[in-house]
Amino acid sequence: MSVLALRKPRPSIVASTLPRETKVTRIRRGGAGPCALAFRTVMLHVTFHGVRGSTPCHGHDTHHYGGNTSCVSLCADGETPIIFDLGTGLRYFGKQCNGTPSFRAVCLLTHLHYDHTLGLPFFEPLLHSDTTFEIYAPRQPDGRSIQELFMEKIRPPMFPVPLDQFAARISFHEVGDEDFSIGNLQVRSRFVPHLGPTLGFRVTHHDVSVTYLSDHQQPLGEYGITDAARELCENTDLLIHDAQFTNDEFATKASWGHSTYDYAQWVAETCGAKRLALFHHDPSRTDASLTALATAMSRTSRVPSFAAREGETVDVVTCSA
Repeated sequence: MSVLALRKPRPSIVASTLPRETKVTRIRRGGAGPCALAFRTVMLHVTFHGVRGSTPCHGHDTHHYGGNTSCVSLCADGETPIIFDLGTGLRYFGKQCNGTPSFRAVCLLTHLHYDHTLGLPFFEPLLHSDTTFEIYAPRQPDGRSIQELFMEKIRPPMFPVPLDQFAARISFHEVGDEDFSIGNLQVRSRFVPHLGPTLGFRVTHHDVSVTYLSDHQQPLGEYGITDAARELCENTDLLIHDAQFTNDEFATKASWGHSTYDYAQWVAETCGAKRLALFHHDPSRTDASLTALATAMSRTSRVPSFAAREGETVDVVTCSA
């Protein structure tokens, strides 16, 4: 079984060269609607709504990849949509689904840092009483509940409207190293190295998997990976991985909880990932610099890779010849 990266594929060529039951990742711009390949089954649509780390940024030199913070949606036909993280990109996902009757979604939240939670009070579906929104987030070592922490964060004077006055039904679940289901989607959560309690996630639909490690502390010195992180990454079809720093930047920011491009590549290759999405871009990284770094990696990596970009959708597809 192999994975190919296709842009604007020609069905006649793809159908004649792919073996039966081959998984394909296909990148496109726009929404997460069905693609035009008659012989394929799109198992998962993964759309990037925010790809930056630390803080939102805006300017002519970051327009191409976008300046919103971490938010990625995962959709499968007939299943509840899953949202990885609640960064400022969540606002744009909310605009796409606002007005959907009895809207329901589930967030898999890696951790509680501001750049991963800033979008929640601006998520428009929360203004409707028929919306149901569930948040799975890391269990805290001090025993405080996730609901309590969000209620402290989203209330006056820090925000004009208390969270409990939003019309939607919002529920919270604390998780750790666990396996659970959301409909027919299988979810694996594992604690990974970062600053404070932080989870990585792997979502599997049938035999197709997507792994999300937005914030992942690279080891100091020799490369290595925890058993928990390896469980999430091993043989995944799409690995979305922290790639905030260059090697030179990491030399002075090694304790900041993030990874380099080289380490992300090493994780993907070591764990047998089929495709790597470079993610959590540094807010100071310009479009030109990011393109150059991603292009250089694509020439040396054994795993096809690309720099995540706002508005871009990756389809993970099962094809039959």
